[in-house]
This record gives sequence, C-alpha cells and structure tokens, in this order.
Amino acid sequence: MKVVILAGGFGTRLAEETSVIPKPMVQVGDRPILWHIMKIYEAHGFDEFVLALGYKSEVIKRYFLDYRLMTESLEVSLSTGKTLTQSENTEDWNIKMIETGQNSLTGGRLLRLKPYLENETFMLTYGDGVADVDVKALVEFHKSHGKIATVSAVRPPARFGGLHFDDNGQIIEFIEKPQIGEGWINGGFMVFEPEIFKYLEPTGDLGSLEVDAFEGLAKDGELMAFQSPDFWQCMDTIRDKQFLNDLWQKDKAPWKKW
Repeated sequence: MKVVILAGGFGTRLAEETSVIPKPMVQVGDRPILWHIMKIYEAHGFDEFVLALGYKSEVIKRYFLDYRLMTESLEVSLSTGKTLTQSENTEDWNIKMIETGQNSLTGGRLLRLKPYLENETFMLTYGDGVADVDVKALVEFHKSHGKIATVSAVRPPARFGGLHFDDNGQIIEFIEKPQIGEGWINGGFMVFEPEIFKYLEPTGDLGSLEVDAFEGLAKDGELMAFQSPDFWQCMDTIRDKQFLNDLWQKDKAPWKKW
C-alpha cells in the first residue's frame, strides 16, 4: 500500500527555518522530520512512498538523490572515479517525488497524484507531524468499515505546561506539553479509497482536502475516525521543533518504533 506524504506547502508559521528549506526538511536530531515520518511507516511494514512536492522541492529531491552518499561510509578509487558504499543499513524505500505545483492546496496536491493512486487503497499524512500510531491497526480498521476515508483522531498537546498540585498548592509535577487533549482533531495518518478523488475534482489545485473532501465525506457518511489517543505532535513553531528535538536527544521519542 502506497503512503502519500504532503510535502509541498510553504510552512509560513515556521519561517525561521522555511525561508531556506521546505518544512518537511526541518531536522529532528540529525534527520529531517520527513525521514522520521517515513520511518514510522517503515516500522509497520510500509515502504512505498509518494511525496507531493511544491515549495523548494529541489531540496527534498537532492536529499534523497544524495542519501546514500551522505549517510554511509564510502570507498573511492581516485584513479577510476568508482565509488562504493559500505553500509547495509540503508532504508529499503521506493520513493516517487511528484511535482504538484507551487501554490496548490492540500486537495489539489492529492488530486494531481490521481494517476498514481486511482486504482488502489492508499495512505496519506502531512509532512510535519509524528505520532505513536499503530498504522497496521489503522489499516485494519479502515478495511473493516467499508467507507471511503479514515482519519486518525488524536488529542493535541496543551498549549501550555500542565500543573499537578496537592490541596496545599504545592506543585507535585510540571509537564511541559501534556497530551491531555483539547478535543479530538485530525492528526493525519489517514487511509483513503480512490473514490475520494470525486470530492476533489470540482475544485482542482485550489481544493482543500479538509474542507472540500472531508466535509463532503462526512455529509455522505463516508468518513470514519480511528482513535489514536497516544502521543502526537506537529511541528508548527520553533518551540515545537525544540520540544521534538529534546525528546529525540533524550531517547524519549514516543514515535520511534525502529
């Protein structure tokens, strides 16, 4: 089953980073968040990816074109120019990198991928969020209900730190970003049948997956929620980036299942 990752937006809320690179290439640890997302899927047995590119697409293309060169040990013969890599740890991924327009919205980007997806069930997520989600269970849930679309319902972290204190007002625990949930939201990690394209075709590049497709699907009774109450975090701000990096550096990243 193919995994679509929307990786073409401008990422304006993270302008400190995205003035130079696209948002999916902002690093968590020593790898782009896009790599982390792909590793989540790989850990559940899914390794065929379709990247919907747009803004600064050349950065993402160059990263994967040079991936083995930059991540593995090398042996170079200066007399012949022959180069050999010396690692067996390279990810076994098949990646299609498709240009979906500089100004396309989320629905428009997906619609441009129709030729690659129109005959099969596929998964989709955003290029800026990680989660401790059971992808296999998500797929099984989708297959069980027979509807067109399934989204992962997650509880977002609170905007401010959480306080636990006793009756005397003494703080017992402070949690920087508690997953206490402020209602359920769409956290990405979705599964679709190809019938979703009929909801996107009327609006073309300017169609919104969330408005033009999801609202119509919900009205028609074709949208289901897979509840995933564990860890989820998007990277919208520098603070979010620092939070994710802190978890990664302390080896406490809940999304790391590999």
